[in-house]
Amino acid sequence: MNANKHHPYTLEVQPSQKPGLFEWTIRKQGKLAQRSDKQYRSEADALKDGEKAVERQFTDAQGAR
Repeated sequence: MNANKHHPYTLEVQPSQKPGLFEWTIRKQGKLAQRSDKQYRSEADALKDGEKAVERQFTDAQGAR
């Protein structure tokens, strides 16, 4: 059973190059699919927004089938 309900998409949250800020990256099968265009004050905020973006990617991909 695959624990990632949005397979093949993965969400990565990492510290920004600016100290104290975070950003997210979405990968599809390991390749860059989308990157956050803004920085977030907390890892939780970046994760929340990144999850919304993954959902949009996944929904768009499902609709294209």
